[in-house]
Amino acid sequence: MKFTIQDKRFAFRQALCALVVLAASLVGCSEAPKPSAGGPGSAPPPAATQTLRIGFFPNITHAPALVAVEKGLFEKAVGPNVKVEFKTFNAGPAAVEALLSGALDVTYIGPNPAINAYARSRGEAVRVLAGACSGGAALIVRPEINGAADLKGKSVASPQLGGTQDVALRTWLKAQGYAVALQGGDVSVLPQENAQTLEAFRAGTLAGAWVPEPWASRLVREGGGKVLVDEKTLWPNGRFLTTHIIARTAWLKDAANAGLAEKLLGAHLDALDLIAKAPAEAQAAANARIEKITGKAIGAELLASAWQGLEFTADPLASTLAVSAQNAQAVDLLKPIEQPLSGLYALDSLNAVLKARALPAVAGLP
Repeated sequence: MKFTIQDKRFAFRQALCALVVLAASLVGCSEAPKPSAGGPGSAPPPAATQTLRIGFFPNITHAPALVAVEKGLFEKAVGPNVKVEFKTFNAGPAAVEALLSGALDVTYIGPNPAINAYARSRGEAVRVLAGACSGGAALIVRPEINGAADLKGKSVASPQLGGTQDVALRTWLKAQGYAVALQGGDVSVLPQENAQTLEAFRAGTLAGAWVPEPWASRLVREGGGKVLVDEKTLWPNGRFLTTHIIARTAWLKDAANAGLAEKLLGAHLDALDLIAKAPAEAQAAANARIEKITGKAIGAELLASAWQGLEFTADPLASTLAVSAQNAQAVDLLKPIEQPLSGLYALDSLNAVLKARALPAVAGLP
């Protein structure tokens, strides 16, 4: 049989078509290639369904917060479904305003602003979740000030009106026999930001300041001041509440936030554990966060020195808060509180976390 050129072309086209069909069937039977993890075409991470807003100050007395923020402990504890936002403040009253307005859920803060918020809301707005720090506040004065008598007619600063150090300063001045007023008086108390206080102290326009760490140590080392009163000396066993954690009661009671307080407090305890076991690492973390907030790190020697005067603890030292409330009333910064201060404490979440870690429980006020 003889094949023409046309026949050969037809046979070639048939063979070619068969090959195309075979190749298509093989591709269809094989598994499609998967995109690499995180590469183009990969599924995006799940979007956060909640937001947790935490406040703190760039002070060493807030070191558990500084360490937890810098190390990412809060984000790790709450998981990917919760977006964590941080807000910083100079002093407690400003943080309280943010809390009461609903702009903040939880904040590290001193006792007196927490007491004020509790009193203003008739015992409704805030609850104490845990302690954070004891100690770390002092009255620093210029070299020529040798005692309380040398302060008459002069100006002394505090971080903010009604704040914890402001109450401590006014209480001490009253105990020295001075008439203390919101404005004027035998000694003029000037509430202002700590950075402003350092500059005014250097310039010689302030005789002293009652401030938390690291500002107390900075006034000494950078401003040439000296310690006139270490607040530890005014309290039994040298222990007094400087910083604790409070939350909006509405946030705490919201069913959508169930379990979130325990996770947050777990991160807090992790920070306390790091501070206790690896102080150098904790100091470096706290300092790194302070630098990010203020634009300036603290000298390592100054930081280590200031750190020594602090006790970091989850115990809210409730009995010293009660004394702080009495002191605030005595200097006309707090009206008598109708509700018992025992209602300020909500420690069940903390004690649950402590129990899970075989640590002793803590108590509020009876």
